[in-house]
Amino acid sequence: MDSENLSDRMSDILYEHERRSPLSILKSPPKQPKTVTIQARVEESVKTQLELYAEFIDASPSYVITEALKLLFRKDDDFRRWADEHANNHNNGKAKGDVLAKAV
Repeated sequence: MDSENLSDRMSDILYEHERRSPLSILKSPPKQPKTVTIQARVEESVKTQLELYAEFIDASPSYVITEALKLLFRKDDDFRRWADEHANNHNNGKAKGDVLAKAV
């Protein structure tokens, strides 16, 4: 088999593999999480800094707030422990409430 035929054969094999592959060349965009609107009062200087930072990274103020809060929640070990305990207590109370509601 000469090199040209070998090259054609390899090309055919790669084409068949790509055609059968479940992976697409272009990925679908990530699903945007559901958003909600909140209102908060902040000092005027904080609003100014927020707008400047958003402009600095070419993003919206909402994006800056969301990412800053995510970072805060991730980095604050005390909060994470408290939130885990709170979630466990809340889920335990909810389960007990469900039992009581069914018994009534």
